[in-house]
Amino acid sequence: MMNGKTVIVTGANSGIGRATAAGIVRLQGRVIMACRDMSRAEEAAREIRQETGADSTQLVVKQLDLASLASVHTFCRDIMKEEPRLDVLINNAGIYQCPYTKTEDGFEMQFGVNHLGHFLLTHLLLNLLKRSAPSRIVVVSSKLYKRGQINFEDLNSEQSYDRAFAYSRSKLANLLFTCELARRLEGSGVTVNALTPGIVRTNLGRHVHVPVLAKPLFNLLSRGLFKSPEEGAQTSVYLACSPDVDGVQGKCFADCRPQVLLDKATDQEVASKLWDISEVMIQMLHPQSSASQNSRSTA
Repeated sequence: MMNGKTVIVTGANSGIGRATAAGIVRLQGRVIMACRDMSRAEEAAREIRQETGADSTQLVVKQLDLASLASVHTFCRDIMKEEPRLDVLINNAGIYQCPYTKTEDGFEMQFGVNHLGHFLLTHLLLNLLKRSAPSRIVVVSSKLYKRGQINFEDLNSEQSYDRAFAYSRSKLANLLFTCELARRLEGSGVTVNALTPGIVRTNLGRHVHVPVLAKPLFNLLSRGLFKSPEEGAQTSVYLACSPDVDGVQGKCFADCRPQVLLDKATDQEVASKLWDISEVMIQMLHPQSSASQNSRSTA
């Protein structure tokens, strides 16, 4: 049970995020739904409250646009002012194979939202997580990380852009971030672990084109072969609350079991370099970020 625990779930208005929020509320946890679209988030919150019997204090909606570093700063400032503790941060939100666009700060959208936005969010909330220790960070990645590569010469896809490769790269970045953060958090009382949820029926693939004539067959197959959002959220809920993972650090799970990752997802040298470059990228635009201060304190 999660009585007395406060959990932030990014992208909690739909799909795995919504199912994760509902699952934690059912375990009596208090959830802060961190979402870009407030109207959709409020609607999802009303539905979850109806399904679970939760009240407005147990399920809170706050605006967070991970495509805007300013929004991340505002969200974190509010959390630090309003919340006495934070027990679990679930970095769930993501963009999948969108056309080439840039975030408010000029980053390629998938890398900016899936990696950099969560990178900054986690940094800014680290002190609160430490004060609330033992606490947890959960990072949602994807098995598609296997197709990704970290090209330090073109992290922003200025030279070329392939939407599938860009997504895989951002998911590989999630795992490398988990690897390096785990190293820095040793002995802090805060753990970080990642997960790959599998193929889930969500709106994440809204940018993927399916021919009109093939849609009925695709929808039929997806119902039979893909996981439901509730099934996809099981590992997120498990990592957020299970005593089985007390003290477990820097691992990746699927179906609530630890997985063996490809070497490129645990390369400490690459992970450290990506960390340093990510810090530089966010500080160039928002030098008031406390990222470097937090990262030094975790080293």
